[in-house]
Amino acid sequence: MDKVLNIVGGGMAGAEAAWQAANMGVDVIIHEMRPDVGTFAHQTQHLAEMVCSNSFRSDDDENNAVGLLHWEMRAAGGLIMEMADAHALPAGGALAVDRDAFAEAVTARLLAHPRIRVQRGEVSALPDQGQWIFATGPLTSSALGQAIAAETGAEALAFFDAIAPIVYFDSIDMSKAWFQSRYDKGETEEQRTAYLNCPMDREQYEAFIDALLAAEKTEFHEGETAGYFDGCLPIEVMSERGRETLRHGPMKPVGLTNPHAPDVKPYAVVQLRRDNALGTLYNIVGFQTKMKYGAQSTVFKTIPGLENASFARLGGIHRNTFLNSPTLLDDQLRLRKRPNLRFAGQITGVEGYVESAAMGLLAGRMAAAELLGAHVPAPSGDTAMGALVHHITGGAEAKTFQPMNVNFGLFPPIDARGGRRGRRERYKAYTDRAKSSFQEWLAAQARPDAA
Repeated sequence: MDKVLNIVGGGMAGAEAAWQAANMGVDVIIHEMRPDVGTFAHQTQHLAEMVCSNSFRSDDDENNAVGLLHWEMRAAGGLIMEMADAHALPAGGALAVDRDAFAEAVTARLLAHPRIRVQRGEVSALPDQGQWIFATGPLTSSALGQAIAAETGAEALAFFDAIAPIVYFDSIDMSKAWFQSRYDKGETEEQRTAYLNCPMDREQYEAFIDALLAAEKTEFHEGETAGYFDGCLPIEVMSERGRETLRHGPMKPVGLTNPHAPDVKPYAVVQLRRDNALGTLYNIVGFQTKMKYGAQSTVFKTIPGLENASFARLGGIHRNTFLNSPTLLDDQLRLRKRPNLRFAGQITGVEGYVESAAMGLLAGRMAAAELLGAHVPAPSGDTAMGALVHHITGGAEAKTFQPMNVNFGLFPPIDARGGRRGRRERYKAYTDRAKSSFQEWLAAQARPDAA
């Protein structure tokens, strides 16, 4: 039997799938089209490059579904989480990383693995032979996207991911900005001061909204539709939904005190988070945008403290393609019509770095087990990984299927006594139950009779 697993795409999902499969004793080839075929968003040739935020979001594994997913990835020996921990930056209760150092480290570990090799070049068709995982993410090449659409007999759904701009720290006016995490969250002083804050009074906020609404935007190409994922809405789209939307979203002024004017309550606050270990780059939190470059520079320089900002990268927008997985994939992440083909990552309809990597982890283990004559079932639906895979492979309504972050709403209900007052206790109950189930899932694979 051919024991080689081919993985198309070297992003979060592909990298994690390769790591898991290789550690189970299977030879892996990662097919990565960059640099032969580039994308709008990627800047390097590294595997697991972060093209949007540098945050893996909450790291609270007792009260947050994303933090629980972090815990499960770590428990399963996940490479993505190991490298994220090794290159973490202060971000309050979140896990943010130095994006370049992180991607370089993931790439180095994969290249050093004796069972993994990377083959550069585009895969533009669906192979008839062998075991394959397609983890091509939101920027699947046009040729491969057409091949997938032709095979599935259904149009891939699409929305648009927008990228936030990155600012050079030494261009920020610190006589107006200050360091503080909301509510001083964090166990160390570094975590409690992980964010840079730029305050606005009401007049400045209103002028900012006016500028956003009037700014020149990127036009959509013919045949494209603006079906945004709500977790990554461009700020100008949010502002179109109501002038106060941003002030109750990424610009909410709560939990912060301006040391330059402690008696003055900001009407709105723009937050920036460190983007690299040196602290030379900061990304504007929640400020993904589809404004044209010239307009971005003009509008963002109206923010107090950013009047002379220099941008390492301006925001952008790109198309994100994903499958209608509930109708197309089985619970092994295999294409029902072509079971030698698995899909993983964002193309399956999960949203977020960790969610994508988690689907890669499962796909890698499942495919490796199949090659070795064994079987790895999906984890129980009361785990974070299980909840996600069950959602995308049948739990979601196919007619309205949209990308989904992990959240407790995907988990089987748990005793809800106490109502909202018991929310923290309920979340802890969810995570306790999940950890127990996930440990049982891992233990089952370690037993000699696991096949």
